[in-house]
Amino acid sequence: MAYYALQAAYAPMGWAAMLKDPQHRLEAVRPVIERLGGSIVNGWLSFGEYDVLVVCQLPDNISAAALSMAISAGGAIKAVKTVPLMTFEEGLQALRKAKQAEYSPPRSEIPYFGVYRKEA
Repeated sequence: MAYYALQAAYAPMGWAAMLKDPQHRLEAVRPVIERLGGSIVNGWLSFGEYDVLVVCQLPDNISAAALSMAISAGGAIKAVKTVPLMTFEEGLQALRKAKQAEYSPPRSEIPYFGVYRKEA
């Protein structure tokens, strides 16, 4: 299963509801994630651009998109950001694969990492 970081920002109406009746929303969203075939790794309240951060595992991008859509449709959230995460092992595999791809940037007068790639 893939890991995802879900960040959410409450709408003013969502905060008003939480102030009126404080709730442990991580426990409220747990069954939703489980119905989508996933599990919660952990979650935190935060401050700044987003109010909540949840790291979860879900079977695929479709399930992650469905979670984002379901949460957004509730009306208490004004913004949701879903970020796919890779383990360091997966990142190393991606680096090795990228190296094997042997990509070359387009020829240009603009230096790429100090190297000019002029037309031959």
